[in-house]
Amino acid sequence: MSHAGPHADASARPSTGGAPAGPEEAKSWRDVVAAYVGLTKPRVIELLLLTTVPVMFFAERGIPPLGLVAATVVGGALSAGSASAYNCVYDRDIDEQMRRTRRRALPRHIVSPVSALVFASVLAVLSTVVLALWVNWLSAALSLLANAFYVFVYTMLLKRRTTQNIVWGGLAGCFPALIGWTAVTGELAWTPVVLFLVVFFWTPPHTWALALRYREDYRNVDVPMLPVVKPAADVGRQIVAYSWVMVATSLLLWPVAGTSLVYPLAAAVLGAVFLVEAHRMWRRTRRSDVLSEINPMRLFHASNLYLSLLFVAVALDPLLVR
Repeated sequence: MSHAGPHADASARPSTGGAPAGPEEAKSWRDVVAAYVGLTKPRVIELLLLTTVPVMFFAERGIPPLGLVAATVVGGALSAGSASAYNCVYDRDIDEQMRRTRRRALPRHIVSPVSALVFASVLAVLSTVVLALWVNWLSAALSLLANAFYVFVYTMLLKRRTTQNIVWGGLAGCFPALIGWTAVTGELAWTPVVLFLVVFFWTPPHTWALALRYREDYRNVDVPMLPVVKPAADVGRQIVAYSWVMVATSLLLWPVAGTSLVYPLAAAVLGAVFLVEAHRMWRRTRRSDVLSEINPMRLFHASNLYLSLLFVAVALDPLLVR
């Protein structure tokens, strides 16, 4: 399982200084531990695991073996943490210049790039071993593929070159749906592919809302996020388009997987609420380009809630109709 780089971590505290922070000395072992934990972007891990475990419940059509869930969660968290740490190493130059990321471990020089690279590699190896030994080789291979895709395709190839960076780079964050399914069944099927696509179409609205909030940060470091190169109204229009496709795709799970009515009803209600929020933000972008009036973080937080509740519905559907 990989950190979906586009699933940006909005938890970093902005710095008020004008220049990048200089070297800092860790005051205690707690500072060092906190710095390494920060490299893994824990909030992103939480989101990725939230799209893994419910799929395991759905694949099992009930409660999967708790040992299997634990192994999948541990292996997935290690993989996601590894991908995030690799990303922190590669992006340390722009992280020093962005308000949102200046307080990370590498810009603050609490952890050296070499140490962070070793840390990321150890996590990748441990993740593969855990998933291969206690889950299955297919899940381990998918996790390793997601990790590599995020690091080499999104972080190194796409992020600094194209406005489509998070569209295609976001594929890495879709793999947890496949991994959760294969962990239980040992094989791929159309059901997890539908959920894979839901996350794929969810990623642009989620990430562009955050990128709109921090567009000056991205502009200052020449990262061509869509809100940097397009007017806010264009961003809002594309967010609405992706949101409609996302909701339509979420409803496909009903006929493809043969769910009860619990899931499609939940998906329809959640989708309707999200579409209202997306259209409202688009309307605000057409009236003004001022961030305080657009309030893109409202949609960002709504997107987190939408995905979380949708996958909770995925997990509950087989439990409520047993």
